[in-house]
Amino acid sequence: MANQTAGNIKLGAFVLSGLFVLILAFYLIGKNHNLFGSDFNIRVRFSNLNGLTVGNNVQFSGIQSGTVKKINMINDTTIEVTLSIDNKFTSYIHKNAVASIGTEGLMGNKIVNIVPSNLPSAQVTEDDLLIAQKKISTDEMLQTLSKTNNNVAVISEALKGTVLKVNGSTFMALLNDKNVSGNLLASLQNLNKASANAIKITNGIDDLIVGIKNGKGAAGVLLRDTIAAGNLQAAISSIRKASDNADSLTWQLNNLARTVNGHLNSGNGSLPMILKDSAFAKDLRATMYNLRQGTDGFNKNMEALKHNFLFRGYFKSQEKAQRKQQAVQSQ
Repeated sequence: MANQTAGNIKLGAFVLSGLFVLILAFYLIGKNHNLFGSDFNIRVRFSNLNGLTVGNNVQFSGIQSGTVKKINMINDTTIEVTLSIDNKFTSYIHKNAVASIGTEGLMGNKIVNIVPSNLPSAQVTEDDLLIAQKKISTDEMLQTLSKTNNNVAVISEALKGTVLKVNGSTFMALLNDKNVSGNLLASLQNLNKASANAIKITNGIDDLIVGIKNGKGAAGVLLRDTIAAGNLQAAISSIRKASDNADSLTWQLNNLARTVNGHLNSGNGSLPMILKDSAFAKDLRATMYNLRQGTDGFNKNMEALKHNFLFRGYFKSQEKAQRKQQAVQSQ
């Protein structure tokens, strides 16, 4: 009887031990512990864990690589998390890698994501401290979204008041007036035409300038042709000299007029006597009349000599010589 009781006790202890080992194995498998390999520890310090607990998974570049081993409170703003990493990832994780807290899927458990850096660095060793990247939590996002909603509500209320004021203003009345809109449209069309004409004028001026630079037209010739420019300069000099001569001649005529006027007023010299003495003027007119009569008589005598048989041949030869000379000049 005693032997049977001892056997039952041994059997119960063996079953309980097996169950304990089985439960421990399931726990370790469920927490992704390395049962037959070695692990190394690295540390990360966060200001907020956002629900991260011991036993949560650790992923390196999206690959399951370890678990959260320990959480230690350093101070009121710093929490140190110790990560147990599979030893086979040692050669891939470097000291400048960045760790952050994320979630598995959209609403899954919290995990620690380790992302490698693009810059070269040494491999991590036991108890190295990685750089932590702060991520915005859902609560912070909701708080920010709440503030944004409040601001949008305030802005929409202010915008509503502004729209109501604009609707009741004179400006909206002008916009709703068909005549004003038609006049505005016509003004815009005229402005468009004016702009097109300005562009045409500008293009024409550009073409004119190009033509002048290429020596086209009178202005181009004057600007490009050195001979024409020299002639123009000479002509300007001549005009200046002519103007100076005209000024000198005008000055001399003015002096002559003042001199004549002085003589006329003083009565000295022959000019006042000729202009003012009526008897002298009468004698002068009689002399001119006699001279004219004598000239007419002389012309008549010469005409008579042409028809005289003694001088007729001479005058005819003179007329022939004169006609030959005119014929040679006309050729």
